[in-house]
Amino acid sequence: MEKELGLDGLGDLALHTILSKLTPSDTVRVSCVSKRYRVSASEDSLWAHFCSQELHLASPQDHHGNPLPSFKVTYQLWREAFSMYPWPLVMRVKRCWDKLKQWLSNNFPEAEATLRRGASESDIEQLQTLLKVKLPLPTRLLYRFHDGQDLRDSRTAPGSSLGIIGGYSFYTNSVNVFLLPISQVIVETRGFIRHLGFSSRSKYILVAASSTVSEKLFFLNSTNGQLYVGTRNLPMDGEMIQCVPNALIRSVHNLHDDQQQDALLLWLEEHGRRLENGVRASAVFVPEFADLQGEAEKYTFAYSIRMSLLPEGCIINGTTFGSCQLSLRHWIIRANEDIVSNVNGEAVIGKFPILHPGEDEFVYESCTPLSCPSGSIEGSFSFVPGRLADPKGGPFEVQVARFPLQKPDYVF
Repeated sequence: MEKELGLDGLGDLALHTILSKLTPSDTVRVSCVSKRYRVSASEDSLWAHFCSQELHLASPQDHHGNPLPSFKVTYQLWREAFSMYPWPLVMRVKRCWDKLKQWLSNNFPEAEATLRRGASESDIEQLQTLLKVKLPLPTRLLYRFHDGQDLRDSRTAPGSSLGIIGGYSFYTNSVNVFLLPISQVIVETRGFIRHLGFSSRSKYILVAASSTVSEKLFFLNSTNGQLYVGTRNLPMDGEMIQCVPNALIRSVHNLHDDQQQDALLLWLEEHGRRLENGVRASAVFVPEFADLQGEAEKYTFAYSIRMSLLPEGCIINGTTFGSCQLSLRHWIIRANEDIVSNVNGEAVIGKFPILHPGEDEFVYESCTPLSCPSGSIEGSFSFVPGRLADPKGGPFEVQVARFPLQKPDYVF
């Protein structure tokens, strides 16, 4: 008869492979069976695998980024630090921050440098006590990893642009949104509750705001987990717009559910996806200019137009010109499918830009109000080769393809 081969007869490599297929908790249980299993289950390469798989860590470190002596110690300290939270939610929040920080590190390191060290549980408890709220679990965890941004000088310095949520500009309006640290959440929430006339029992807290002189405010409802942004009527009657579809929010206070997601987590995850995918919108919804009680100007959209000349210059009917200058514009704006504006005029924002090959783009920003949450813009620009004062040929037209204006599911 063939002799059955038990686990005791396996080589070290085979045993290591089997243990790596288990969960960390099952691996700990196996280590109690025998001395050999305990030795195998203690190998740091095994815990490096668990740390990589669950926490995406390439080196042993705690949640503040401090180095640790081994991956086994790392995993143990992470579990202890977040023992009061569902572990799947901890892993998800870390992935969210990792994605944002990876993009910032590669593209905007100055903004990444403003992210603060994670808040402590006592910091969070102090906020809850002083503001008389109970934060959703995902929001608590987001603050445990990073306590907002350190932009103490930027709130009073017009033109600051280090907010990790980003922004836009048109005319004299400039917006750049950053995440508030807990200390500022407490101070500014108290101030706005008094200023806006909210009840002292209000469950809204201010979590993000524009770091420029243009005011744009995001409030988290700590009871239902929804995120809201103020409209132009916020100071008068507290009017706000929700930022995330309600159907996606669930189990914001349930410790025993592994599917918790509040609006702040969903909002930051969506922001990370857009950054990662390189989304660059030509038009954006401007919630702080919205007037939901109005008729003709309920929704406002900002858009940008970029003009540049090809490296080979301006070629018309086989003739190459080294420059061209804008002369006229034709602009069609629709609300749904109805034309609400059909404009023929000179210049753009009072300017007649001259384009040369290899020079920076000419960029202008503008905005338009609509009576409904969707519409579009299209049109054309007329240029002359050379300059208006010294044209080298007849005018030619450049079409601007129709692009949408749409109030999005996620409002930033």
